[in-house]
Amino acid sequence: MSEKEESKPAAQNPPVQQQTEVVVDDSATLPAYSNFCRVTATPEEVIMDFGLNPQPFATGRQDVKANQRIVMNFYTAKRLLTALGMTIQRHEGMFGSIELDVRRRAGAGAQQPAYGAAPAAGRIGPQGIVE
Repeated sequence: MSEKEESKPAAQNPPVQQQTEVVVDDSATLPAYSNFCRVTATPEEVIMDFGLNPQPFATGRQDVKANQRIVMNFYTAKRLLTALGMTIQRHEGMFGSIELDVRRRAGAGAQQPAYGAAPAAGRIGPQGIVE
């Protein structure tokens, strides 16, 4: 090593940034399906109750049993919001817009050929499946 290299102060060498890696052990996780979510909040936390609504389009009173409650702080909730937004944006980019109005979805379904009907000539859907 030369004399010039030895005299360099350590402060001139930029610190090496380390990558953070989070490894999640989901081996004991139990999957659950939910078509209902109630979101409430306190000044410190966001509370989400998840459950199954067996008749989501029924009118009148509907009793839904919440199966899971997730409580998180607002920082984690905002990160979740960002992650969900990116996931939905990616999905819609691949498969088209997600229509939330069930009447519009039902109307769009009525315009599609019935199950088992002959496909339109030359019409190929996602992953090469003939529609």
